[in-house]
Amino acid sequence: MDVPATFFTHFAFFFLLLLSLLSFCFNGSFADNGGWQSAHATFYGGSDASGTMGGACGYGNLYSQGYGTNTAALSTELFNNGLACGSCYELTCSNDAPWCLPGTISVTATNFCPPNPSEPNDNGGWCNPPRQHFDLAEPAFLQIAQYRAGIVPVSFRRVPCSKKGGIRFTINGNSYFNLVLVTNVGGAGDVNSVSIKGSDSEWQTMARNWGQNWQSNSYLNGQSLSFQVTTSDGRTITSYNISPANWRFGQTFEGVQF
Repeated sequence: MDVPATFFTHFAFFFLLLLSLLSFCFNGSFADNGGWQSAHATFYGGSDASGTMGGACGYGNLYSQGYGTNTAALSTELFNNGLACGSCYELTCSNDAPWCLPGTISVTATNFCPPNPSEPNDNGGWCNPPRQHFDLAEPAFLQIAQYRAGIVPVSFRRVPCSKKGGIRFTINGNSYFNLVLVTNVGGAGDVNSVSIKGSDSEWQTMARNWGQNWQSNSYLNGQSLSFQVTTSDGRTITSYNISPANWRFGQTFEGVQF
């Protein structure tokens, strides 16, 4: 029996589609962008990284928040107006034999490296657009390069964030201005949207105030709170009723994790 030619055409199409899907699953994702890119790295913050505390992502004390010293301030090109806060990267020093050390490090984006228009991009204006640049906490930099190098070329790629415990929600503000800091996010790490729900109210989309601080102007006092978080890879996770009804401003509550 002859097989119609269209059968082979359709079979070839679905076979190629299957290969593409398998390649996506094994070689890349929304979170890691599928490959290595080139950039440069410098360092700041001192030998104990105390100068990296605070920062444009709003995380405050990076020690108590669980980020430690493997952190980075990103240039404008990578920072994405703060949406990149919490994203994780694997870096290795490359093509600078006198100064590079072997191995790789993983760092979390916790700060912004501002541009310096008064300096040329290749001599002091390291974080000027359109440069991709990592200003690493000093202890992180010293894992991949010698201190005296000052600046080194690196290869980097997005990687999933591995965090201990659940996503943390710190509630600040006042009764009609709930400002929630979202930290310790695993998976893609960078949060693209947050929703909040009181036990007596409906889900409400929060607005990003700055860094990873998200705001709601609804009155939610006296209600247990639930949160829904969506990261840049499109994944969404919901933490139901993680606070008691008598929660107070300044408290932190832990939800589930990606």
